[in-house]
Amino acid sequence: MRILHVLSAEFFAGSVAYAVQLAEAHRAQGHQVWIVADADALPTGATLVWAGISNRRYGQRLRNARIIRQVVRRENIDVVHCHSRAASWVSYFALRGLSVPLVSTVHGRQHLHTSTSLFDIYGDKVIAICENLREHLAVEVKMAPAKIVAIPNGVAFGPPQPVDEAALRVSFIGRFNGGKGERAAALLQQVFPALLREFPTLRVALIGGELEHLPAAGKAALAQLQAEFGARVEVVGFTDDVAGWMARTTLVIGAGRVAIEALGAGRPVLALGEANYAGLVTEATFATAAASNFGDISARQASTAVDFAALLADARAVLQTPLRVSEPVQQQVRAHYDLARVAARVLEVYQGARMQKAGIGYIPVLMYHKIPDAPLATKHQIYVTKENFEKHLAYFKQRKLTSLTFADYLQFARGERPLRDFPARPIILTFDDGYTDNYTNLLPLMQQYGYRGVLYLLGDFDVRYNQWDVAADPTEPRSDIMSLEQKRAFVEAGWEIGAHTMSHPRLSALPPPKAAAEISQSKAALEAVLQTEIVSFAYPFGDLNEDVKAAVRAAGFALGVATDTGGLTIEDDRMQVFRVNMFPNESTSSLFKKTSPWYRKYYRWKRKK
Repeated sequence: MRILHVLSAEFFAGSVAYAVQLAEAHRAQGHQVWIVADADALPTGATLVWAGISNRRYGQRLRNARIIRQVVRRENIDVVHCHSRAASWVSYFALRGLSVPLVSTVHGRQHLHTSTSLFDIYGDKVIAICENLREHLAVEVKMAPAKIVAIPNGVAFGPPQPVDEAALRVSFIGRFNGGKGERAAALLQQVFPALLREFPTLRVALIGGELEHLPAAGKAALAQLQAEFGARVEVVGFTDDVAGWMARTTLVIGAGRVAIEALGAGRPVLALGEANYAGLVTEATFATAAASNFGDISARQASTAVDFAALLADARAVLQTPLRVSEPVQQQVRAHYDLARVAARVLEVYQGARMQKAGIGYIPVLMYHKIPDAPLATKHQIYVTKENFEKHLAYFKQRKLTSLTFADYLQFARGERPLRDFPARPIILTFDDGYTDNYTNLLPLMQQYGYRGVLYLLGDFDVRYNQWDVAADPTEPRSDIMSLEQKRAFVEAGWEIGAHTMSHPRLSALPPPKAAAEISQSKAALEAVLQTEIVSFAYPFGDLNEDVKAAVRAAGFALGVATDTGGLTIEDDRMQVFRVNMFPNESTSSLFKKTSPWYRKYYRWKRKK
């Protein structure tokens, strides 16, 4: 893709570091990247274009918009990604009348004034860097929830550095202006004096930019500490060697990116941000701390008062018995904030915005199972006879519906195929389990009508019948599953093969490691044996929860398909694509209903979902 980032870069804040690292991650994958910013230089190989983004005077805003529009047109940009309100504002107007999507990453709470709700300047998709921020945008700013996705800032973690165990040091790392500066001033007044007196070998380091903007009370307290403790108070200021200072630090106090990098390096963290004090980050507190970006962001308007006596007690406890962050917490942090993972998620957002901007919304996704010669004596009404299925195909053909696979859809979304070739009336036909009648009845009919579909198979090729049904109810008739050669015939016919676990369990009932293994192993097995890329996953029984969806994403699937649950469009939630269940006695009117754009809304309304 051809990606343009727009950002305010008057100083190298965490949002700037995130944008630069994201640009580099995408460049490494072969994407072309440009950056428009008010910076003469940034640590990136992306093409840099200067514009006064931070300057909010209307004359400069208009010039900024003109610069962005020129870059978009000249470089044939696919997506514009903004990293501040000022950047979103000028980009919104720069893109008016163009078919280029706008994505904004929101790094903090937004001011709740009238224009925030009246003017949706943030574009087609909005990335919230933590769960609290996503809730704030949906509830308080009143953004459409479907357009918001929570994706954390990515971090390129290096190998763990050796720790200087000889030094006893507390480091406050962060900016010294605004809300962070006020926190630093309070630490200098209420916490650091007591710690320096109690621990004779302790050093306190102040690391970060904008030190000259430290509040007056903080400057006075700092001067007093320097007079009393001399070189034990280390005023570092801005430095390129934050990782080195972390390695020499016993306890880090900070929020946001600082806390993430420190935890990834194995350093204990007291999460103190502009919104609150989230405490010492442990396995038990990680989820709550991460939701607030480690103290920086509250979900709702609330008091920002901090109990510095409690913070002092926590710091004292860590210094009395120095500790390293546990391995599970380090792994959790490195997995959740991994730059490669985050960059892949952001690319999905770009693709979704691109499809949305092109007007590609509702696509009927139908779910079939067995296609037998005659009706089956089963309580599970998951079949359509060969005769009736041909009527379905004739109806689809008469309505000029064009078959699409999820692999096809992704090619359009990724820019591998031009959007002008996207079918005007697409339909996705999916078939679960891989029954033998799919080979004998389904495949010939689909070929006769010029259709292709998505076949969801088990990764265990030794499973040769519906043993999950028979195990649950011995009276259930046995239905055979295709042989390996029959399955290969679908690959040769141009069908997409999707994964359906190894053994067809209810995933939400399994321990998470077992569920994750069922999911990931099925992808690996199908790709190895059938020699085809597996991009989508179907949840057995339509059974899923957020942990299962996360496991599907972690296994490398681009899409997860459900049963009668999910968003109104594919891009509402790629891990929970709405599929419509098809039954033995579908009529012309039910086929019309189930392939109509209004059906999913109707389904939700009827079932109060």
